[in-house]
Amino acid sequence: MSEINVKLGLKNVLSRIEEASKRRSSEFEGKIPQLVAEFEGKIPQLVAVTKTKPVDMIIEAYDAGQRHFGENYVNELVDKANHKDILEKCKDIKWHFIGNLQTNKVNKVLPLPNLYMIETIDDEKLAAKVNANWPKYGSPDMRLNVMVQVNTSGEEAKNGTPPSNVVQLSRFVLENCPNLHLHGLMTIGLFGYDLSNGPNPDFILLKQCRDKVCKELNIETKDLELSMGMSDDFEHAIEMGSTNVRVGSSIFGAREKKT
Repeated sequence: MSEINVKLGLKNVLSRIEEASKRRSSEFEGKIPQLVAEFEGKIPQLVAVTKTKPVDMIIEAYDAGQRHFGENYVNELVDKANHKDILEKCKDIKWHFIGNLQTNKVNKVLPLPNLYMIETIDDEKLAAKVNANWPKYGSPDMRLNVMVQVNTSGEEAKNGTPPSNVVQLSRFVLENCPNLHLHGLMTIGLFGYDLSNGPNPDFILLKQCRDKVCKELNIETKDLELSMGMSDDFEHAIEMGSTNVRVGSSIFGAREKKT
């Protein structure tokens, strides 16, 4: 077993999530319209990111009650989702794919046991490919959860549709992808943002994108999640309205370099 205390790390992160959820209704009241009414009392979903981490850590977190896990790389997710110990000991695990998904890798991800969500739909071509192929692998009466990834920071190195295209891509998923369920919007945002400069503009922008999508496509705000915030900023993201946070190193320890 690892020297990292996964259960303690998980407990600590869940406690911090709960406390951040309490703070958001007071700290940002009046600064972000409707934030209190939309999110008061709602605890965000924790996605435990296990990129580069061994199977025994996943099982340890699962045994502690964690069910949602995220992976960034297709091959790594394929290996872990099909691992005999995961299949035997983590029957209710819910996998989130949170990395860049190329269209030629779609059919490697969709057949995986317990695939719950793809958080990185960033263009119509990918959405169409996932939609067309999901019936081959998924239950006939179950749509696949997806999120539209938004490049809120405008960095060329980051994937995601530009904010100006969020409504169009969301409309495409809703109107042309009957096998997909538009679960929400996701962003990575700028790494290392200094909070002394004020609320993170990437989080503000994603919320604005969500509000615009909901208004133009007639979606209830509560029905479109916001996935933003990672180990170094998830508490601030929650205070800004995130309903889904992706946390890895705060639970499993520093990430090892991928080889």
